[in-house]
Amino acid sequence: MTPSELDDAIDALVEQAAGEGDLLPGLITVKTDDWVGSLRGLRAPCAALHDGMRHREVVIHVGSAQDTRVLTRAEAGGRGGPYRDPSQRA
Repeated sequence: MTPSELDDAIDALVEQAAGEGDLLPGLITVKTDDWVGSLRGLRAPCAALHDGMRHREVVIHVGSAQDTRVLTRAEAGGRGGPYRDPSQRA
């Protein structure tokens, strides 16, 4: 997945959610190899440790056991909280 494809996936979820909070993007999971390979240039600021890395206000979890994808808030099960508005592109 490229940064552009990631943005497209977030946009698609935002559009499909149409205001339904549980259907909005809630967590981005990234396989370590994808982070190092294709997503390493992604701007993912971390303002504070409790805030975590975020792209478009969606938390990013990177790990070797992760699949690279964008989960809805319902699928994330609270792991991406606190949730924020992902609709604005940087």
